[in-house]
Amino acid sequence: GGETGNRNFEMCLDLGYWNRQNGLGKAFDSSTGFKLPNGATRSPDVSWIRIETWNALTPEQRKKFLPLCPDFVIELVSESDDLADTQAKMREYMANGLRLGWLINPKNKQVEIYRQNQDIEVLESPLNLLGEDVLPGFILDLQPIFL
Repeated sequence: GGETGNRNFEMCLDLGYWNRQNGLGKAFDSSTGFKLPNGATRSPDVSWIRIETWNALTPEQRKKFLPLCPDFVIELVSESDDLADTQAKMREYMANGLRLGWLINPKNKQVEIYRQNQDIEVLESPLNLLGEDVLPGFILDLQPIFL
């Protein structure tokens, strides 16, 4: 619905602005599909890949579902989403090479942070999230997401 669409827009806006400033990669919204190494096709709400990965794709590959797993994704739990299904999707991303993932649940103001070779970190009502070494200097303001 409208609330979910606006939240997705706010997240894309923050990531897009950061990405324009540093040029480290390519950012995508939910209209972009990825064909993961395990064969699954996924379209995360927000995603990002390193510029080196983008540059290695052929012009033909860039026009279709991208044949890779993003380096970074955000999945937003909407009213119609099942939390367990979305958590399973995050684990699938990790198994396919995701470096950093954020599962954001606006209803309970909770965030699950997924990192390679680490336990899932759960944050309660954080003000923002940091891009760590994957997205250096990126800060996602959660205020418009948790309204």
